[in-house]
Amino acid sequence: MAKAVERAQRRHEHWLRSGEWPPGRALAMMGRFGWTIVTPILLGAFIGRWLDRSLGSGVFWSATLVFLGAAAGFWAVWKRMNDE
Repeated sequence: MAKAVERAQRRHEHWLRSGEWPPGRALAMMGRFGWTIVTPILLGAFIGRWLDRSLGSGVFWSATLVFLGAAAGFWAVWKRMNDE
């Protein structure tokens, strides 16, 4: 808990020193977060589709890998947001 409070205070002090981001940088960050989420989902869909066709397993691998891709993408964005 103390670490979280300290980290929040450091972020607040950094924000006071540097101020708001320019609109271009904020848009670039949103785009990067979007691709960070979409890329693993698409990779999971393509690999899952290939596995389903090869193994004749319906949509088992597609659904599983799309879900795992979404989880990985959201985790990566969450991790990146906490590092900023």
